[in-house]
Amino acid sequence: MDIVQVENLVKVYEDQNQVPVRALDGIDLQIGEGEFTAIAGPSGSGKTTLLNLIGGLDKPTSGSVRVAGQDLNELDGNALAEFRLRNLGFIFQAYNLIPVLSALENVEFILLLQGVPEEERIERARQELAELGISDDMMHRRPSELSGGQQQRVAVARATVARPRIILADEPTANLDSKTGGLLLDKMREMNESRGITFLFSTHDQMVMERARRLILIRDGKIVEDRQR
Repeated sequence: MDIVQVENLVKVYEDQNQVPVRALDGIDLQIGEGEFTAIAGPSGSGKTTLLNLIGGLDKPTSGSVRVAGQDLNELDGNALAEFRLRNLGFIFQAYNLIPVLSALENVEFILLLQGVPEEERIERARQELAELGISDDMMHRRPSELSGGQQQRVAVARATVARPRIILADEPTANLDSKTGGLLLDKMREMNESRGITFLFSTHDQMVMERARRLILIRDGKIVEDRQR
């Protein structure tokens, strides 16, 4: 079953001189439930734009994106935000943790938005952090008191704790050393296998490409290669 269906997707921006730039040029793509897939390509190829459109963080110029059976073009404002909250998890290159909250509170926050009762959300947040190697002591530290690798582990816990259908990870290892990044990728692959969570990466990191079961290469806004690993 496909969890993502993209049809004839086009995204056109205007550069600083108001010249149209075709970031995506008629993309057709299906992602099956439970995949561990990387979209790779050079800077400016359109891979992050594609991920943002699948995540409902941007609107296409034309074409359609369906996620978990829902056409995102039909949603706007609060309805789109609610859909993302219930179905999608996001992992960003820059971590995007809330600086005034502890690691535990950052992970718990998504469950608070979902209306999960306090006792349950604290326990789930603790379990998720522990599974990702964050100790009880670290759970009460703010992001500025954690290393980059620890912050990204917290970000992964925040994305997975809400039990989303699909996780979109934009260059998640870009700010990590190879050992830390490799260990984190292995953990995400374990979660993919044990929980059936679909992972979709945007990357130019060879470590991500090597671990992906499917590799989609994009260049100049077009898919140029799509192969199973």
